[in-house]
Amino acid sequence: MKNSKLTALFSALTFGFLAVPNANAQIQNADVLNAPIDISKDFQNYLNTFYFADELASFDPATGKGTIKYLRYNYKTRQAFNNMMMKPDVEKANEFPTTEYAESPVLPFEIQFVSDRTVRIKTTSGPQFHPQKESLMLVDGVAPNHPELWKYAKIEGGHSYTSKHGRVEILTKPWHVKIYDEKGKLLTSTLHDTDFKNTYTPTLPFSYVRRNSDYSRSMGAAFSLEPDEKIFGCGESFTQFNKRGSKVVLWTDDANGIQNETMYKPIPFYMSSRGYGVFMHHSTPITVDFGKYFSSANEMYIGDDEADLFFFIGEPKDILDQYTNLTGKAAMPPLWSFGFWMSRITYFSEKEGRDVARDLRKYKIPTDVIHFDTGWFDVDWRNNYEFAKSRFPDATKMMSDLKKDGFQVCLWQLPYFTPKNTLFPEIMDKNLAVRDRKGNLPYEDAVLDFSNPETISWYQGKLKKLFDEGVAVFKVDFGEAAPPDGIYHSGRTGFYEHNLYPLRYNKAVAEITQKEKGYTLIWARSTWAGSQRYPLHWGGDSETTNGAMSAELRGGLSLGLSGFSFWSHDVGGFATKSPENIYRRWTPFGMFTSHVRSHGEPPREPWLYSKEFLEGFRKADNMRYELMPYIYAQAKESSQKGLPMMRALFVEYPNDPGAWLVDNEYLFGSSMLVAPLFEEVEERDVYLPEGTWIDYQTKKVYQSGWHKIKAGEVPIVVLVKDGTAIPHIGLAQSTKDMDWSKLTLKVYASDKTTSATAKVFLPEGDAVQEIKVNKNGNNFDVATNPLNGKTTFKTEWAK
Repeated sequence: MKNSKLTALFSALTFGFLAVPNANAQIQNADVLNAPIDISKDFQNYLNTFYFADELASFDPATGKGTIKYLRYNYKTRQAFNNMMMKPDVEKANEFPTTEYAESPVLPFEIQFVSDRTVRIKTTSGPQFHPQKESLMLVDGVAPNHPELWKYAKIEGGHSYTSKHGRVEILTKPWHVKIYDEKGKLLTSTLHDTDFKNTYTPTLPFSYVRRNSDYSRSMGAAFSLEPDEKIFGCGESFTQFNKRGSKVVLWTDDANGIQNETMYKPIPFYMSSRGYGVFMHHSTPITVDFGKYFSSANEMYIGDDEADLFFFIGEPKDILDQYTNLTGKAAMPPLWSFGFWMSRITYFSEKEGRDVARDLRKYKIPTDVIHFDTGWFDVDWRNNYEFAKSRFPDATKMMSDLKKDGFQVCLWQLPYFTPKNTLFPEIMDKNLAVRDRKGNLPYEDAVLDFSNPETISWYQGKLKKLFDEGVAVFKVDFGEAAPPDGIYHSGRTGFYEHNLYPLRYNKAVAEITQKEKGYTLIWARSTWAGSQRYPLHWGGDSETTNGAMSAELRGGLSLGLSGFSFWSHDVGGFATKSPENIYRRWTPFGMFTSHVRSHGEPPREPWLYSKEFLEGFRKADNMRYELMPYIYAQAKESSQKGLPMMRALFVEYPNDPGAWLVDNEYLFGSSMLVAPLFEEVEERDVYLPEGTWIDYQTKKVYQSGWHKIKAGEVPIVVLVKDGTAIPHIGLAQSTKDMDWSKLTLKVYASDKTTSATAKVFLPEGDAVQEIKVNKNGNNFDVATNPLNGKTTFKTEWAK
């Protein structure tokens, strides 16, 4: 594992044998190219100096602005009974002349109110001389401030602000910011040094570090964790679902798999089971220790010399809505994107593409997209935006013919250019790549600098030409290796630009797609906060194992809890030929994800496996296509509300304690519960939240709680909430050929249920409509149809 070489350095930093090797902006521990930067190590190094937030030195309640006095500390060692103890202690100033520098600096603090559920806390470790710019992470570039939504009151020892959803207290000495819900329950609080007087464990309060090596600074925002509190989110994290007790490094990385702790899609956002969420509004590396080192302390180690934190109060749906109001909600992808994507690594020619299209129709595998991966250039992987003429004699006609038969074409590309690439000289001559401190390239490859408007214009021009030829969507691959010590057109180093790179990259492709095609759609691997505005993203290079299939689900659930509505994964895994037994069970899992693609080492085409596999694949695919009205309506509602299509149980059932404990099943939309088979078994344990549930395939009825449920004909467990009418459409081989004028409402209702509702969103519609059906004898009749004249409904009671 790439981080294994860092172990010795970690030990040295912890015990102070080495100073942190900083180059320019705190680049550290990078003894392996693009190894994640763990900022927490600077807070463990006793050669550094620490400043603890101590008291509120001044405060203006009208503006929410004030100052905090910080006390200077250093780690001191003490030997006791053959054990070396290390703990922070107050330290005198070491600067000269002594008249010129503050021993206990007084620095800015500010509180803002974005909404009646959202509180913004800003602190800084020193003067800020850089120009203030609009933030790429925020949907409008800046966050609104609505202090009128919160009522101020002077309280004993400090200040209080109250809205209809919560309360914030700012205490003077010792300095605390405490956040409560509307019922008065403490959600979380900043931690002061006095909060650790009852422990020998050297734990840092809210503070900042000044590195001895170069005097650079980083903030350490310490907040309380309560007993039984659980933490979720942080992006597409494949490790344990509940992050309590974990240390998470937020640094965009080519994870080289999905069963390790690094992430293609880190997001500086998380939510707590206590009823709050936190957005760390930074692009620097961030490490969060969620009670791993000290169980009651949430330590947010932020590479930036400021801390800019947004707190959201409410249940999971409230938190996701507020967070995506701030950073953006996902655009609604086109209907055809919800169909099946057929791919492998890679189709090398027009003939292969046409043959695959022919066989998809021959074997009746409903499909909407054929993806050409790394082999459509003259040289495999050498991306020059040109079809190889010898293998694609008429790519434009090929794509036109495929589109007539209901196939859209997706093309792979990446933002790195090798020296042998024919575009390399042009990129260098036009200064379109990231440079190093001398003005050369940090790597052997040229990495496009998306902070440069001229780079974006050049790059989008290349994509436009391919759109004009008939391409429908681009795979936005890689993007995790922006040089950490590079110098960018923005004027900043990679310390600030590396994590922003995927967001800039996603945005550049999504915007030219919207301009040229009229929809927002990409197929991307890397992200940062705000990337959810540009769907969609897939889970990276998964192993072809049961463990990877399980990890993929945890990653997708975590990303969904980080503001992403749409997400996919390589059905069957990626790294090697998928074993048939795994591919068989992974297929329906993929079909019950917002988007579905088979991709990886060949073969991937279902007819190249056994006859039984082909039949099973077709049944799972048919099931998805018949469910398209449900999928499409749930997608629309998810995009409007900032909800994930594939959502953790507690998003819909926050008051069910059991729902917070489950990470191997999920809700697909609001009404269907899905439990994949992660082993070669026919049944599995399934937890059902409150209410009555009906098996989608077998029609068996279950009550809430734990059950051992046997999979249906398609190897997956799927249940529907009692009182739900699931809209279905007649089977077609592509979404282009679907008839939306005639839909069937399959009503999942127990004998005692007298009514049910369905949600429908038409391809030409402008809003999700609710269709109500009432029980009438042995069936249900449509009671309300706001789509009358556009769609007729047939009803079936799924008994």
